Formats: sequence, structure tokens, C-alpha cells
Amino acid sequence: MTGLGRTGLSYAGLAKAVSRYCGRPTTFLLACGVILVWIITGPLFGFSDTWQLVINTGTTIVTFLMVFLIQNTQNRDTQAIQLKLDELIRATNGAHNALLDLEELDEKALEAFRDRYEALARDARNLQRSGGIDTDSPEA
Repeated sequence: MTGLGRTGLSYAGLAKAVSRYCGRPTTFLLACGVILVWIITGPLFGFSDTWQLVINTGTTIVTFLMVFLIQNTQNRDTQAIQLKLDELIRATNGAHNALLDLEELDEKALEAFRDRYEALARDARNLQRSGGIDTDSPEA
């Protein structure tokens, strides 16, 4: 765990806390309030270039930082979902354990798996059209 100092606070912990805070309705209302104050102060500053620069600079900085925060959150969520799916595959009797780490394969290997499953789906649809059922258990 990479700490940000002696506080023991990690980047992941900080990102999680900030993303929780930023996702709250009150934070959205706070941002709306900042914009409203900026709009109201426009006539006081004569809608000057500096007045416009304040909001442009502020929003650019917030956007820049939020890109990294969103990417961190997205990476963490994707990894958690992937691990849950891997566990479901691993725990399902008859499931193919070769599917556990598909996200790590190159495009050619992924395409081979995709082709195989598209063929299974096509066969199941054809079977269904001819009056059969399209459910079965995976081969063991």
C-alpha cells in the first residue's frame, strides 16, 4: 500500500473517500451554488476577462483531477466485478476454468473464444426455431 505520508492514508483510500463525497447530492448542489455565485458576481466585475478566467481555471482544475479519480474508481470497480465473475465461474460445476482470466488474453485468443460462444448461441437459436429447447448444461 502506497502511503501519502505518516498519516497512513493511501491514494486508493483518498480516492475512495473523495469519490464518495463527490457523488453526493449535496456536493452537486455545492457546485451549482459556486456557479450561481459566479454568475451573480458577473455584473460586479463587469463580466471581465478575469471574472471569466476564474470559472474557467476552476472548472479545468476540477475536471483534470476528476479524470484521475474517475479512472481510479473505474479500475477498482472493474477489478472487483472481474474477481466476482471469476469466483462464479470457479464455483460453477461444469464451467470452464479457462475463462477465468479472459481479460488478460490478447485479441486473437479473445476472438477465438468469442467465435466459439457465437457459434453456441447460433446453434441454440437454430435448435429453438426447430422446436427444441435452448437450455443445457455446459459440458464437463
